[in-house]
Amino acid sequence: MSLNVPTALLARAEQGAVDDAEFVQCVRESLPYAWEVISEVANTLGGNDFADHAGPPPSERERGELLRALASDAIRGGLERHFGVTLAFQNCHRVAAFAPSAVDSDRYRAFVSPRGQLLNQSPELRDC
Repeated sequence: MSLNVPTALLARAEQGAVDDAEFVQCVRESLPYAWEVISEVANTLGGNDFADHAGPPPSERERGELLRALASDAIRGGLERHFGVTLAFQNCHRVAAFAPSAVDSDRYRAFVSPRGQLLNQSPELRDC
């Protein structure tokens, strides 16, 4: 299960649309490591166009959090809206935040390219 959804929030979702802030709070509480990493890259971005986190997660649990957060369109989109960034993801450990204006930049295209993915490989991360 990706998220630990409080009963009250689940009931509201069953009745209709859910507020983005409530959804993001659920993500924050359910996936604390993913929240920490994404907060770090988003807050490090500051006035720059790019910031990344390239450290491997401390355990499989944390690795799973990153995968769940970034593989879900809803979670990833909620985090992008909350932080005002575009997220990019390589492997199970490298997360980047880009200013929305930088999505058409050479740096963004290089990061999300097949070449960028290949260059980010290493034997110790092969099974992530």
